[in-house]
Amino acid sequence: MGTEQNKSVMKKFEKMINTMDINLANELISFEARFTTPISPVPLVGGEGYLSVVKFMRSGFSNVQWKIEEMVAENNIVAINWTCSGTHDGEFLGIKPTGKTFSARVMNFYYFDDNGKIINDIAAEGMIAILKAIGACT
Repeated sequence: MGTEQNKSVMKKFEKMINTMDINLANELISFEARFTTPISPVPLVGGEGYLSVVKFMRSGFSNVQWKIEEMVAENNIVAINWTCSGTHDGEFLGIKPTGKTFSARVMNFYYFDDNGKIINDIAAEGMIAILKAIGACT
C-alpha cells in the first residue's frame, strides 16, 4: 500500500476513534495487531483492543475527541500530530471529576502491514498534558 492510501486510512481512523465504531476498527486495524499501553498489563489485540483504550479515555472524559492537525507518511509509517480535547466529567486514574476542560497535542506513529491495515501504534507521552490540565499534577 502507498503512503496516500495509508493517509486515507488515517482519516477513517480519526472517525473511528471519535465514534467508537467497532466495524470501522475491524476494517482498519489488523486482527493480529498488538498494542502496548499503560492501562493494560498485556498487549491489547485488534480493533476491539484499540477501542478499549478509547473507552478508558471516555470513562473520564465522555466527550473526548481527536483531530488530525498534521500528518506525514513514509513507506508503511504515518506520523500524526493530534489535538485531543475533552471535559473531565468522570473519574480518571482515581481522580474525581473536576469539570475542567483540556486540549492537548499528542503525537502517534502508526505502522501498516502490506494489506494497508494498522499493525502498531507508538504514542508519544501526551498523558502528562491531560493530567496537568485537570490539576492532577504540576
